[in-house]
Amino acid sequence: MHFNRFRLNALAALATLVLSTPSAWAVDPFTVRDIRIEGLQRVEPGTVFVSLPVQVGDIYNDDKGSAAIRALFGLGLFKDVRIETNGDVLVVVVEERPTIAAVEFVGTKEFDKDVLVKSLRDVGLADGRPFDKAQMDRAEQELKRQYINRSLYAAQVVTTVTPIERNRVNLTFTVTEGDPAQISEIRIVGNKVFSESTLRGLFDLDTGGWMSWYTKSNRYSRAKLNADIETLRSYYLTRGYLEFKIESTQVAMAPNKTDIGITINISEGERFVVSGVKLAGNYLEKNDEFKSLVTIRPGQAYNADDVAKTSKAFTDYFGNFGYAFARVEAIPEVDRVNNRVSLTLQANPSRRAYVRKINVAGNTRTRDVVVRREFRQLESSWYDGDKIRLSRDRVDRLGYFGEVGVETQEVPGSPDQVDLTLNVTEKPTGSLSLGAGFSSGDGLGLSFGLKQENAFGSGNSLGIQINTSKINRVLVLNTTDPYFTEDGVSRTIDLYEKTSSPYQDTSYYKLITAGGSMRFGVPFTEIDTVFFGAGIEKTTIEPGTLLPTSYANYANEYGYSSYALPFTVGWARDSRDSSLAPTNGKLQRAYAEWSFAGDSRYLRTTYQYQQYAPISKQLTAAFNADVGWGRAAGGRTFPIFKRFYGGGLGSVRGFEQGSLGPMDANGTIVGGDSKLNLNFELLAPFPGVGNDRTLRMYAFLDAGMVGGPDNGLAINADANSLRSSVGVGISWISPVGPLRLAFAKPIRKFDNDRIQNMQFQIGTSF
Repeated sequence: MHFNRFRLNALAALATLVLSTPSAWAVDPFTVRDIRIEGLQRVEPGTVFVSLPVQVGDIYNDDKGSAAIRALFGLGLFKDVRIETNGDVLVVVVEERPTIAAVEFVGTKEFDKDVLVKSLRDVGLADGRPFDKAQMDRAEQELKRQYINRSLYAAQVVTTVTPIERNRVNLTFTVTEGDPAQISEIRIVGNKVFSESTLRGLFDLDTGGWMSWYTKSNRYSRAKLNADIETLRSYYLTRGYLEFKIESTQVAMAPNKTDIGITINISEGERFVVSGVKLAGNYLEKNDEFKSLVTIRPGQAYNADDVAKTSKAFTDYFGNFGYAFARVEAIPEVDRVNNRVSLTLQANPSRRAYVRKINVAGNTRTRDVVVRREFRQLESSWYDGDKIRLSRDRVDRLGYFGEVGVETQEVPGSPDQVDLTLNVTEKPTGSLSLGAGFSSGDGLGLSFGLKQENAFGSGNSLGIQINTSKINRVLVLNTTDPYFTEDGVSRTIDLYEKTSSPYQDTSYYKLITAGGSMRFGVPFTEIDTVFFGAGIEKTTIEPGTLLPTSYANYANEYGYSSYALPFTVGWARDSRDSSLAPTNGKLQRAYAEWSFAGDSRYLRTTYQYQQYAPISKQLTAAFNADVGWGRAAGGRTFPIFKRFYGGGLGSVRGFEQGSLGPMDANGTIVGGDSKLNLNFELLAPFPGVGNDRTLRMYAFLDAGMVGGPDNGLAINADANSLRSSVGVGISWISPVGPLRLAFAKPIRKFDNDRIQNMQFQIGTSF
C-alpha cells in the first residue's frame, strides 16, 4: 500500500512539472509576436536584443532557441540563460554574472600595485568587468608568472571572493612571496682552452656577493641566462673557434624553490685561421670600394664580429645607393685538416627603392614635428642608408628617448617602395642637480638645479639654477629653442643674478652681478655647432668690512656700479657614446666672451677637452683638460668679477669649491686671469655589481692652478703654483641624475688653502 501511494505521488509530480514548464520540451514552430527579457540589472536590453538570432515576426523553433542560448552565453555577461514561451511571446530569462567592484592585493612587497593591476587587466580582470571563475584562475597564474620573472618561485597566491550588494564582488589576492630563488652554483663543462673562472667572469649572472642586494645578479632569469650564453658564444667565435657549440643547458631547482644550479655543457672545437676573403655576386661595379670596407684579415684567427661588421658595412653601403633590400651572406669554406677557413662574401643588391612615407611611433608626449625635423631622409626620395642612420642618430642625440630604432617595411604591390617607421621609447626629460659642500669656515652650502629638456613635448628646454650658500647666492633662468629657425638655428635666453661675499656676516662687502643674454647656435655640419650672442650685465660692489684693495681700486676707476656689453662666440663637438656613463669618444668645447662696449672691456676665453678610452670590458680611462685665459681691453683693468677660480668638483678635488687662486693682503681670494685644470680617472664597476655601469668606482689624479691677476696684487708667488690631489670616488646613475662622491687628499697644497676632503654633487661629471 505504501508503494502504491509513492507511485501515485511521483506520477502527480511529474504531470505537474510537464504542465507548468512547457519550455522544457520541444515546441511547435510559431510566429513571434513579442520578446520579453527578465532578470536584467546592469546589462542594457539592447545588448540582448542585438545578440538574439530571432526577432519579432520571425518563426521560432528549437534550433533558434539553442542558437539564442549559445549567443547570450557567448557574451560572457550571464551566469544562466533560459528561453521560455508564453503563447506566441518569447521570454528570455537571464541571471547576470556578478560585477567586480574592487581588486585588492595583500602581502605584495616586490611589485607596485599599479604594475599588478595592469597585468591583470591584460588577462581581462579589472574593476567594472563581469566576474568569471576562469578569468580569476588566469589572473592567479599571471601573478605567479610575474613573481617567477623576479625569481620568486615559491610565491603562493590565494584569491578570496567577497559578495557585496547589487550583485557585485570584491576580489582579494593574498600573496605569500617567499624568498627569491638564488643561484647557488654555475658550472661550465667541456672547456679546455679557457678556465671556468674566466668564462664565468663574462656572465652578468653569478652566485652572489656583498652587493647582490643592489645588482640582484644572483637571481635567476631565463632572459639573463640567454644573454650570458650569447656572450659566451661570442667570446669563442671572436677568438677563432668557428665550430663552438652549446651542447646543453640544465637549470636545476632545489625542492625548497630557493636554490638554483646552472650547468652549461659546451664543445669548443678547433681554432681556425682565416686563409682568404673574396667577393662574389653583384657589387654594382664598385668592388674596390667594397673591398675597402672589409675588416676581416687573412692570417688572423676567425672573428665572428669582424664578419658581422663587414656584412653590415656592405649592406649599409648598398643602402647609400638606394638598395634597401640588399643581402650579403658570408659563406665559409672550412679546411679541417689545416684548421683554416676561407670566406666568400656573396652579395645580392636586389632592387632599388625610394621612401614613400616616414612614420613616427611611440612618442606619446613629444610632438611629431620635434622628431621629424631631425630627419635627413625625406619622403618621396631615394632610400639613402647614410641619411637614415644620420636621422636616427640625430633623434637619439635629442636625449628625449630611451630607445630609438628604424624599421623598413615593403609597400604591398609596389616592389620599389618602402615605408620607414621610427620607433621611440620616451623617457623622463627633466633633470635635477644637487650639490653640497661643507667646511668649518662656511658651513654647509647647497646648490639646486632643475631643467626640463622637452618642455610640454615642444623640444624647448626650460631651466632654473639656485645656490643657497650664504657667501655665494645664484639665481639663473634660461630657455632654449633648438629650432628657432627652420634651418635648425637655436636660440637661448639667460637671465641671472649672482651675489658673492667672502663671509657669512652681512656686514662684509658683496659683489652683485645681474644681467641677461641671448645667443644663437648655428649647425655648420652635422656634428659641429657654432654659437654667438650678446648680452648686458651690471655689476654692483656693495662696500662693507674688509673690502679688498682690488675691489676698491676697481670702484675708484669705474664706480661701484658698472656695465658691460659682452659678445660671445663658441664651438662644440661631442662624440661620446653616452653623456651619463661614457666609455668611449671625446667632447670639445671652446668659448670666448668679448666686451667691446660699456664700462668693462675685456676678452675671456675657455677651452675644454674630454677623452674616454676603454681599456677592457670593465675598465675605462678618462682625461679632462680645462683651460681659461682673460685679458683687459681698451686700456682698462681686467674686471675682478670675470676672474677664474679653482678647487672642488670639476677642478681640483680636495680643495674647497672656488677657493684656489691668488689672495690679497687681507687673505681674500681675488681669483686670477688664467686657469688650468687636468683630471685623470680610471673607472671600474663597483665591487659586487658585475658589469653594471650605473654604479662605478673610480680613482683620480687632479692638478690645477689659477694664474695671478695682471695688477700684481698677489702677495705670495706660490699662489700661482700648481695644486694637485689624489683620491677615490663613487659614480652612480641615480633616479635624479648622475651622482659623484669624491674622497680626496691634497698632495700639493699651501698654507692658506682651504681643504675639503669629501665632496659630492648630483648632475655633473669630473
